[in-house]
Amino acid sequence: MDCIFCKIANGEIPSTTLYEDDDVRVIFDINPTSAGHALILPKAHAASLLEYPAEKLGHVFEIAQKIGQAMEKGLGADGVNILANCREAAGQTVDHFHVHIIPRYASQPDKDALVIETHEIVKPDFDALAKAIQENL
Repeated sequence: MDCIFCKIANGEIPSTTLYEDDDVRVIFDINPTSAGHALILPKAHAASLLEYPAEKLGHVFEIAQKIGQAMEKGLGADGVNILANCREAAGQTVDHFHVHIIPRYASQPDKDALVIETHEIVKPDFDALAKAIQENL
């Protein structure tokens, strides 16, 4: 397989490793949006969270919690964003499931360039949306 995240996760490409166990490696993002922005890379390939084995997701998010707590304590972060983008339309740029742990610095804006913008949409038909989702569970 020619997946760059597989190669990093499995130690074939050097990286600064923050944490590693049998299933995941946590590294710094080389294009960070804040000081300390990290990625959890599962060692087993899956295109996105939507394909990753459900029984292993808990472990990934336990590590996200552990790293996020360490960022608040060790880096003085005021909070963290923990997110996984699924598919290009959602901002996923590498087709390998990974979780971003992004420390946020409200009190230190020079360390934080992430901007999350929201706007309201026309109120959707929640019943129709629920039906479309529930029919596919």
